Amino acid sequence: MTDHTLELTAPPNDTKHNDQTNIPTAQGTASRPPEDKQPPVRSDLGTILLHWTLTIAIFASLLTGLRLSSDAEDAWFSKLFEPILPQGEIWTWHYVSAIFVLAVIFAYAAYMSFARLKRRISTKKAVVLTLPASTKLRLAAVNVIAYWILFGAVLTLSATGVLLYLGHGGIWVTVHYIAALTVLGYIVAHVVLHYFYGGIAQLLRLFRPQKLRRFPGMSRHPLAASLAIGAVVLAGAVALDFSTRDDLIVANATELPALDGEMDEAIWNSAKPIFVRTQQGSGLDKTGESTVEIRAVQVGDKIAFGFRWEDSNRSLKRHPLIKTEDGWRMLNNRADISDETDYYEDKFSVAFSKSDAFGGGASTHMGPKPLSDKPGAFNYRGLHYTTDGSLLDVWQWKASRGGMLGKVDDMWFGTPIEPNETQAAGKKRYSAGYSADEGKSFYIYNYKKKSGSNYENTVDVVRLPVDLEKTVAQMGNIDLDVEATDDPGSQWWMFEAESVPYSPEIDAGIPVGTMIPGVLIIGEYEGSRADLSGGSKWKDGYWTLEIIRDMDTGNHQDLPMEDGLYVWVAVFDHNQTRHTRHSRPVRLTFN
Repeated sequence: MTDHTLELTAPPNDTKHNDQTNIPTAQGTASRPPEDKQPPVRSDLGTILLHWTLTIAIFASLLTGLRLSSDAEDAWFSKLFEPILPQGEIWTWHYVSAIFVLAVIFAYAAYMSFARLKRRISTKKAVVLTLPASTKLRLAAVNVIAYWILFGAVLTLSATGVLLYLGHGGIWVTVHYIAALTVLGYIVAHVVLHYFYGGIAQLLRLFRPQKLRRFPGMSRHPLAASLAIGAVVLAGAVALDFSTRDDLIVANATELPALDGEMDEAIWNSAKPIFVRTQQGSGLDKTGESTVEIRAVQVGDKIAFGFRWEDSNRSLKRHPLIKTEDGWRMLNNRADISDETDYYEDKFSVAFSKSDAFGGGASTHMGPKPLSDKPGAFNYRGLHYTTDGSLLDVWQWKASRGGMLGKVDDMWFGTPIEPNETQAAGKKRYSAGYSADEGKSFYIYNYKKKSGSNYENTVDVVRLPVDLEKTVAQMGNIDLDVEATDDPGSQWWMFEAESVPYSPEIDAGIPVGTMIPGVLIIGEYEGSRADLSGGSKWKDGYWTLEIIRDMDTGNHQDLPMEDGLYVWVAVFDHNQTRHTRHSRPVRLTFN
C-alpha cells in the first residue's frame, strides 16, 4: 500500500506527432500506418450451388402455390401478390418445383454430412442465447433456430403436398398453406439476420466461391455424392408416381345397363371399380372433398360408365326466380361473374384426354388473364383451353338442365376460339377453349339480365307458368337454405307446354313471394351434343350417374374410347365453377 497517487505517462505531443507523420518519404508520399484489410467472406462451391438451386425451386413452388391459393373463395393474403404471380398452365411448374425442393433438401442434408459441415446448423449453438454473449453470437444462434424452422416447414410442405397430390384435402390444405407462409416469412428473416450478422459482405459470400476445406473423415467427393442422392430421390418420386397410378379396367358384357341411376345390375358387378379422391371444391359439408367411384363396361360398339360420388344434399335450385314488390329477382350470390356458389344445381364432369399432363391434361390455365391477346375470365380464376391443338372430350351432367331427364351435355376443351364483339367488350362471358359440341341443347334460362344490373336488381322473365299451383307443387318443399336437400322427384324447371310467354296481365295475377324455376326445357337435344344418354338418382348422400355412348361417334369433337386415354372427374356441389379436382389421372384400359 502507498499514499502516492498513480501517475500515468503523458501522451506524446499531438503537434509533434503530426509533424513527424507528415514528413515526406523518399518516394514523395506521406507515411501512414498500414490499413487492416480483411479478405472478402466466401463460401464453398457446393453450398453455393445447392443454396441457389434450392432457392430457385422454393421460389417457383411458392409463386405457383400462391397462384393456386388465390383461387380459393376466401383467399385474401395470396391475392396481395397478384401482380407478380404467374398465369397459365402452372400446375406442371408447381409439381415439378415441389419435387425439386424435396430432392435438393435431401442433397443438402447429405452434403452437410459428407462435407463435415453439420456444425453450421448444430442446435448446440442455441445455448448461446442463455448465456452472456456478443450480439454476433446471438444472431448466429437465432439463425440456426431459423434454419430448423425452415427444415420443418419444408418437410411439412412436402408431406402435405403428397397428401394433396393423392387427393386428401380438408385440414391438409390449411396446413400446407401455413407451411408455405412460414417458408415465405423465413426468406425475409434469413436475409435480415445475415445482414445484421455481417452486413453486405455476409450476403455476398454466396456469390464468392472457394474450395472446400478438408477435414478428417470427410467424403472424397461430397458434392457429387450428395447430388447423386438428390437425383435418386427425384427419380424415385417420379417412378413411384407413375407406377402407382390407377387403371380403369373396362369390362366386357353382352347387355347394356338400364339408365336408372341405380347401378345394381349384374353388369356393374363384373366391372372392377376404382375410387378417386377429389378435393378443394366448394361446399360438400365445408370439406370441399368427394370420393368418386368409377366403373366401365363395353357392350359391342357401346361403352357404359357408372359414377357414384358423395354429396350430402340434393341441389336442383338453379337460379330460381322470386317475385318481389318491385318485380322478379333471380336468386344468386355471384352470378354476375359466373361464380355462383349458392343457388345452383349439382353437376358432375368427366373429361377424357390423350395427355396425362398436370392440370387436367394441360387444359387448366390459372389467373385473371392467362391469354394476353384475349379476354380474361369474369371471375378472374382462369380458363380452360389447350395450346398444342389437342382436344379433351368433356361430358357434363347438369341436374336441372336435363340431367334428371336423361341428358348429359357433350362438350370439349381445345384451341381457344376468337371472342366475338360482345365478349371482347367484356359484356359476355368468354370461355376460351371450352365449348359445347355442334348441335343444340334443350335448355334455356327463364330470365334476362337488365342492362347494367348485374343481377343485383330485377330481371326480365321469359315465361310464366300455365298452372301456377301445379308448378309450385312440382318444386316440392321450398327451402332457401343453400344446404337444404330438395325433395325426391321435385322439378325445378318448366317444360314449354307448362309455360307461356311473359305478359303483364298474367304476371299481375301472381302474388308477391311466389317462386318459379329459372330453367326452361324447350325442344330436343340435337347433333353431336346429343351423343350421350344418362340416368341419375340421389339417395342417402350419394349421386349415382350412368352414361352410355358409342365407342366411336365419328365426330371430330369427340375422342374414340381406346386404350391409353386419361380420365379426369369433377364434382360440383350447387356451384357453377368451383368443382373438386384431382391431380393424378386415371388411365383407361381395355381387356
